[in-house]
Amino acid sequence: MKIFHQKINHVKRTLVLLFCFTTGLSFGQTSPDSLRLFIIGNSFSQNASAYLPNFAQERAKHLVIGRAELGGHSLAQHWGYVEAAEANPDDPKGKPYKGKSLRMLLSAGTWDVVTLQQASYYSADEESYNPYARKLYDYIKQLQPNARVVIHQTWAYRSDALKFGRVAPEVLAKDQQEMWAKSRAAYHAMAKQLNLKIMPVGDAFNAVATDPVFGFRKDPDFDYANPVYPNLPKQTHSLNMGYSWKDNQMVFDPNHANEAGRYLGSLIWYSTLFGESPLSLSYVPDKVPADFAAYLKQVAAKTIQNLKTNK
Repeated sequence: MKIFHQKINHVKRTLVLLFCFTTGLSFGQTSPDSLRLFIIGNSFSQNASAYLPNFAQERAKHLVIGRAELGGHSLAQHWGYVEAAEANPDDPKGKPYKGKSLRMLLSAGTWDVVTLQQASYYSADEESYNPYARKLYDYIKQLQPNARVVIHQTWAYRSDALKFGRVAPEVLAKDQQEMWAKSRAAYHAMAKQLNLKIMPVGDAFNAVATDPVFGFRKDPDFDYANPVYPNLPKQTHSLNMGYSWKDNQMVFDPNHANEAGRYLGSLIWYSTLFGESPLSLSYVPDKVPADFAAYLKQVAAKTIQNLKTNK
């Protein structure tokens, strides 16, 4: 255990030095300590940015967040609302964001950064991004010409999911690894096409999932067919919600991030947007064990560094 912690501290010092020399990732802030961020996404963007305000408060940053997020929504669906609103500003179909259109929200002041993502189910299907990513990008730049558009790379479903995201029409990914690999390729194709930077949340999730020590493993001893309340399978180091009890029934969500996953996603978002090492952050949610949190900070730092090195 002593050797393990020594290795942890060595990696931490190395990654801090790398960040000192190689970051400069902050995007178009009005000042180094201020950011107006607008998010176009769904529940995955809500998950991944959950603790962004906590980190900003800790580091005395002035952060304003605007949101156009609707559960399960894809790039195509967000663009469909734009078309409806542009065709008829009074059409309620174009105002799904609590009675407002995307034009209304984007026009509310000046935004420094606007984020885009694909819905997780379609994220591994590269064709599903076109032409909607380009259309949304052009629309954003029309309304906010000085804003930096940044891609939020979403994550693959947990390894024990009953099904995974689509890789082509009528074809689903066979497992977590295929969903991650093909969604990563699709996001990078989008980034190349539009010349945009990526927040590599999906890569960070995959790094944890494939870690021989910290990766989630399905509990082989639990009777999933005959669960008995309040027993649950072991879900150590899971980044996803997984199994829980609701109304005397065991429910399963292998898709959305749990507290640890939200913490990891928020580390990536904060570090990318403000150009600071996640290792410099102290805040940890109550439900994330300290040792796991320390590991996740290292994953976040290494993931961002790998993206910069290999781009």
